[in-house]
Amino acid sequence: EKKEMKIIPPEKVGAYLREAEKYGVLPIFYLELTSGLRRGELVALLWEDLDVESRILTVNKQIGRVDGELVVSVPKTQNSVRKLTVPRQVVDILVAEHEKHPDSPYMFMSPKTGGYWSPESVGRIHKKLLAYADIDTSVRFHDLRHTFATLAVQSGVDVKTLASMLGHYSAGFTLDTYTHVTGKMQLGAADKIGGFMDTAMPEKSECKIIPFERVV
Repeated sequence: EKKEMKIIPPEKVGAYLREAEKYGVLPIFYLELTSGLRRGELVALLWEDLDVESRILTVNKQIGRVDGELVVSVPKTQNSVRKLTVPRQVVDILVAEHEKHPDSPYMFMSPKTGGYWSPESVGRIHKKLLAYADIDTSVRFHDLRHTFATLAVQSGVDVKTLASMLGHYSAGFTLDTYTHVTGKMQLGAADKIGGFMDTAMPEKSECKIIPFERVV
């Protein structure tokens, strides 16, 4: 049985990002909520991974810990290596962030080490932002990925496109994962179809109702 998926409520996303801005980490969390990257993929990004003109972000590595040390590696699955287009607002925020440390190759430079952020540090900051924004602190960092996907589906992004953005192996897997959202979309689609059929059907006065006994 699947556990109930948690997300940041849509009405709380703004408060969450405002707290991220106050904390000085808006770029990394803004990108996460507009791309759905895995945490290891997010902190592994280099500035060269972003094509500013085309707004294309290349995801081809991840960061994890091996024997206590941060290690950069290739994603485990072929589908995880991907390119995705990000909103113009994201590019503008990332460019402004890069201008703060133009000589650094890292997209997000750790203020403590000058190198990569550790996945654990980003996770701890996430918990603080939840508390500051009065959001359930049991929402995991990985749930930001679910938040992105849920908002994308609700905004009309087709499941096949979303699957490629998330690095899923199939649209079917994405559809199964976000059934709770697509169910609501199907309800909306059914209502739209019903509305169309209402306009397509002839007026009631034109329809002849045949008694059941005559049909028999």
